[in-house]
Amino acid sequence: MARGWESKGVEAQQDAAVNQPSRARKITAEEMARRSERATLSLARTRAMADLQKACAAAHRAMLEQAIADLEKRIAALDGN
Repeated sequence: MARGWESKGVEAQQDAAVNQPSRARKITAEEMARRSERATLSLARTRAMADLQKACAAAHRAMLEQAIADLEKRIAALDGN
């Protein structure tokens, strides 16, 4: 069965994408580690914020607020602020 012009066009685009060098900047291992650390901290902050919404005990709320402040400080340090 003959292939239509559409499938040939798609095949040409795929070949061109494979053969072209990537324009994206190469990410170093250090940059990947920094991004991973930031994502981990951001998820921890999100979790702490959700826990804070549900917390009733004053001591627990204070602990969560302190943890959130620390996480925000660490995120800012990673961002260079």
